[in-house]
Amino acid sequence: RVYYLLHKPRGFITTASDPEGRPTVLDLLQGVRERIFPVGRLDWNSEGLLLLTNDGDLAYRLTHPANHVPKTYRVKVKGLVGPAALEAVRRGLFLDGRRSLPAEIRRISAQSNSWLEVTLYEGQKNQIRRTFERLGHPVLKLRRIAIGPLTDRTLRPGEFRGLTEEEVRRLKEPR
Repeated sequence: RVYYLLHKPRGFITTASDPEGRPTVLDLLQGVRERIFPVGRLDWNSEGLLLLTNDGDLAYRLTHPANHVPKTYRVKVKGLVGPAALEAVRRGLFLDGRRSLPAEIRRISAQSNSWLEVTLYEGQKNQIRRTFERLGHPVLKLRRIAIGPLTDRTLRPGEFRGLTEEEVRRLKEPR
């Protein structure tokens, strides 16, 4: 089994191949010979950490909603996010007819726009973008900075590295 951590840049699709010919995250993993796949998704306009592997059991564990694996994002949104909006995210709000799980959120800075750190415990499609759009604060930038225990501030967009045995062990630990 192999495990890679990629800093996905904006402008790449999170899939193994694309019928429209757009660049995929696998295009960035030059030299990797094994057949691997992305675990979860980051949309075209988002960047940040993405795990790629050929370990289907681990991928299932990390993406199944019942496991509540935390994923942390640094988010820049339009405008000043007030206490009521922060509390709505903490409580969870209705998206597509169902309430999202409560999330952790903290304001990092706020001037004309707000920088936030958001930790989700589920992975609804475009959840952060849809949440802040609904609250009147469209997302301007979105970067995933952690997947469970995995972080890496040294990876630049487009760079990847193999996981250490310790990182793989920590990902496989029951929560």
